Amino acid sequence: MGIFDSLGSLFAADMAIDLGTANTLVYVKGRGVILSEPSVVAYHVKDGVKKVLAVGEDAKLMLGRTPGSIEAIRPMREGVIADFDTAEEMIKHFIRKVHKRSTFSKPKIIVCVPHGATPVEKRAIRQSVLSAGARRAGLIAEPIAAAIGAGMPITDPTGNMVVDIGGGTTEVAVLSLGDIVYARSVRVGGDRMDEAIISYLRRQQNLLVGESTAERIKTSIGTARMPDDGRGQSMQIRGRDLLNGVPKEIEISQAQVAEALAEPVQQICEAVMTALETTPPDLAADIVDRGVMLTGGGALLGDLDLALREQTGLAVSIADESLNCVALGTGKALEYEKQLRHAIDYDS
Repeated sequence: MGIFDSLGSLFAADMAIDLGTANTLVYVKGRGVILSEPSVVAYHVKDGVKKVLAVGEDAKLMLGRTPGSIEAIRPMREGVIADFDTAEEMIKHFIRKVHKRSTFSKPKIIVCVPHGATPVEKRAIRQSVLSAGARRAGLIAEPIAAAIGAGMPITDPTGNMVVDIGGGTTEVAVLSLGDIVYARSVRVGGDRMDEAIISYLRRQQNLLVGESTAERIKTSIGTARMPDDGRGQSMQIRGRDLLNGVPKEIEISQAQVAEALAEPVQQICEAVMTALETTPPDLAADIVDRGVMLTGGGALLGDLDLALREQTGLAVSIADESLNCVALGTGKALEYEKQLRHAIDYDS
């Protein structure tokens, strides 16, 4: 395999892919993160035959707005592949978008997977990547990738705690000497927050809103704790009135959003507390010194670091490029493969 491997790498730019529930990021060796698009695929269905219409940004605009003949699907659910064929199409599309000259190139690809992924789920991801045209497919655990991307010294003999809040899962991990000492994956993330906002508005305001509206509320005025003035900022939102079925516009305040998000935020705090309780005492002492690092898109939720600080009493910081952390870390694993060999799994 050696000579073909080296020949292949001459013609192919090896890649690292952060195959996320909400967004897929592609890192190309030597060039950095060059693609970040929503993990959405839109199909046109005619006589039972599916034809890909759009992938990524264009497909996301269609979510919740499609006619009967078009389906917009998110192939990733809770960090793992929910729709095998669609995921393969999506990976193929992104590889083609990155590789303009696809005639001879079969890149080596490293993909990150949630720590809690089962062997079957891992095999599905590996198979999809190989079917999409990879020469070799390696897997790296998401918490390790997130910690590397956040610039944490994970190869040192000290405890580092990383909390990666993605679209589908939150990964809480304690790392030392380049590997995971303790990790827990809870199925709470950005999607669960959107659902919490939708169900809150349905219950309290009799208003039905779509996923994209809920996401807009979360990113505009979302907060993890009650505003000091008991109200905070507000924004106008539109949806369907459940009482008489007509569209209507209402105002929603930050305090209401904080109330809606209380449960998912609490679940994230509990996962962190559980991790701290089960960490060996010497590593726990290191975490008191170093604090907790938040990564992932969910880390951008307003005041989440303060909410965690109040619960744990530890210093909580947000990574510089929290959205790209996992992709950057997976990319670094590709660049420094020899040093991080033990963290990349090529053959399960």
